[in-house]
Amino acid sequence: MSFRQYGFIFLVFSTLFLSPSLFAKNKIYTSFFSKTAAGGYDVVAYFKANKAQKGHKKFMFSYKGAHWFFLNQENQKAFEAQPEKYEPQYGGYCAYAVSQGQTAKGDPLHWEIHEGKLYFNYNESIHKKWLNDKQKFINQSIKNWPGVLN
Repeated sequence: MSFRQYGFIFLVFSTLFLSPSLFAKNKIYTSFFSKTAAGGYDVVAYFKANKAQKGHKKFMFSYKGAHWFFLNQENQKAFEAQPEKYEPQYGGYCAYAVSQGQTAKGDPLHWEIHEGKLYFNYNESIHKKWLNDKQKFINQSIKNWPGVLN
């Protein structure tokens, strides 16, 4: 293969695989091989039952390019009517990470409802740290969101 052919292959590779837009994150956190939002947990249940509860595939609604699962049709309908009321802040990314100008997986088992909004954190230790000064971290996150997705 000639130098020119290698150059062409590098150009194609870098355009396709190293493009900044390729690395932009989705507005809703889902795992790499899934389109499931909130780890499959029913986001309405946090507000109604005050606990994390897994949703069922038979009660699924697509919103913002992700699949949201619910315990029952009532919760699904509530979300469909007002998704912005129930969806986790920062697309379900870790609220503390967003406050630090980063993104990290939000774990639906480490959550908090504050002033009517749902927040996820990465793990228990980050959640405790976030709880110690959550209003400061929320204020920082608001400034950083959605810029941390780029």
